[in-house]
Amino acid sequence: MDLVNSLNDRLLFAVPKKGRLHQACLDLLHGSDIQFHRHSRLDIALVKNLPLALIFLPAADIPTFVGEGRVDLGITGRDQVAEHEVLVPPTATTGVAEVLDLGFGKCSLQVQVPQKGDLSKPEDLIGKNIVTSFTNLAEQYFRKLEDQQAASSTNGESNGQTKLKTSIKYVGGSVEAACALGVADGIVDLVESGETMRAAGLKAISTVVDSTAILIKSKHPSDPKLVDLIAARIKGVITAQKYVLCTYNISRDKLDAACHITPGKRAPTINSLEQDNWVAVQAMVERKQLAITMDRLTDVGAEDILVMKLENSRTG
Repeated sequence: MDLVNSLNDRLLFAVPKKGRLHQACLDLLHGSDIQFHRHSRLDIALVKNLPLALIFLPAADIPTFVGEGRVDLGITGRDQVAEHEVLVPPTATTGVAEVLDLGFGKCSLQVQVPQKGDLSKPEDLIGKNIVTSFTNLAEQYFRKLEDQQAASSTNGESNGQTKLKTSIKYVGGSVEAACALGVADGIVDLVESGETMRAAGLKAISTVVDSTAILIKSKHPSDPKLVDLIAARIKGVITAQKYVLCTYNISRDKLDAACHITPGKRAPTINSLEQDNWVAVQAMVERKQLAITMDRLTDVGAEDILVMKLENSRTG
């Protein structure tokens, strides 16, 4: 009861309790200086340095709790939000609002079929058996295909109210095994690297939705200013993970070429050196482009190129 009462004056923030997004979310909270201790058997953790409580929930449930306003903030996959909104369409006062694309947890919800076989396009699965954990999105996807097929055959518009010919069955895990076991002709499942799909003898023939982890909020959060503060902290961590600070020295006559390579987030910082006609340049560079950027800087005459990791940031 004490724990329940202590939630009354706190912003509630739902994070995935397990699964592929769990550890990345914990790292994000740590980088945002959200200090908490989670007892092993509790799915609620009080934050020590902010009027905030973390609620650990299955990622699939988070859009429901945030969309109904039971929880103020949440982190889940865009795929989970899309699955929820098929069943419960958002209104002006209900549903979730996306605050920030977090950039991690990239995957695609794809229609997959056995590599060996004559199924090559999603229309080939109409009227057959599909297994998935995303029954709402799968049903919406195949209903649209069936409506298009019906409209094409009758030269008119289908009303979308007829019974779905394609059988959509729910399986909570190991969806990729369904075809090999003879349970399904095809599946609709998440693909990250594609290794699991290929190992199961499957190939993707269509994408239902692309997904990354996103920060969402209810449309009427209990403390909008604290929501903005948390979002700013998380954005700062994401930016620091994405960028590094690159510094180098270069002669003024080559400065324009170098700044074209490192324009920075807004503009590079340029300071004169004691040596005539030389300047020092600082600019944020995308981490994934760092090696190529350093190569190009060297080619235009930059010297003393140094790279520093960013721990946190606040940028425009």
